[in-house]
This record gives sequence, structure tokens and C-alpha cells, in this order.
Amino acid sequence: MDPTAWTAVAFVLFVIAVFKPAKKAILSGLDAKIDEIRTQVEEAQQLREEAQALLATYQRQQREALKEAEDIVTRAEEDASRLRAEAKKDLNDAIKRQEGLASEKIAQAETAAIARVQAMAVDLAVSATEKILTDRLTGKAGKDLVDTAIGELPNKLQ
Repeated sequence: MDPTAWTAVAFVLFVIAVFKPAKKAILSGLDAKIDEIRTQVEEAQQLREEAQALLATYQRQQREALKEAEDIVTRAEEDASRLRAEAKKDLNDAIKRQEGLASEKIAQAETAAIARVQAMAVDLAVSATEKILTDRLTGKAGKDLVDTAIGELPNKLQ
């Protein structure tokens, strides 16, 4: 056999001899790398699940916050409507009270004006009567009329 054949045989034997331990080392290295990748994939999957859970939690909180905001707006609108109705009622009540007071004041003013007019009419009538009586009842006729009135006075006072 020539040296090339011996080199080929030696190379094949060397490859066979080195292949078994190298195979174990390569396979154990590959298994370790597979385990490491599997662990990383599981961690990534767990992180993904946690992220989805957090996303779902935040979405639920956002929905709750929106619902709460809508409830607050609804309550505020109801309160505003109620306050508007109360203010309108209070305003109407105040206007009615003011109208009543104004009517009372007008009635009092009318009564006072009527009383003044009557008092002035009485004063005028008394003055006119006094003037007429002083002009017409002078002398003996006036004296007789005064005496007669004085005489009838006790009967009229009873």
C-alpha cells in the first residue's frame, strides 16, 4: 500500500476515534444550547403572558375610568338640571312674594289716599259749612238756631 492509502486509512481511523468523543461533546453542547434556547423561549412566553395580563388589566382599568367619568358627567348634568329647576322655582317664588308685597303696598297707598281725600273732603265741607253758616246766620236768627241746638244737645248725646 502506498503512503497515500495509509494516510487515508489513518485519517479515517483518526476521524472514527475522534468522532465518538467529539460527538458526545457536540451533542451535549447542542443539548445545552437547546435547553438554553428552550428556557429563553419559555421566559419569553411567560413575559408575553404577563404583558398580555397587564394589557388586559390596563384596558379594564381604562374602561372603568371611562365609565366612572361618564357617571360623573351624568351626575353633574342631573345636579345642574336639579339646581336649575330649584333656582327657577325660587325665583318664581321670590317674584310672587315681591308682587304680593307690591300689591299690599299699593292697597295701603290707595287706602291712605282715600282716607286723605275723605279727610280733605270733610275739612272742606266743614269749612264751607262754617263759612255759609257765619255768612247767613248772623244776628237774631243765628242766636235762635244756636239756642235750639244747645237745647237739643242733651237728647242727641244719649
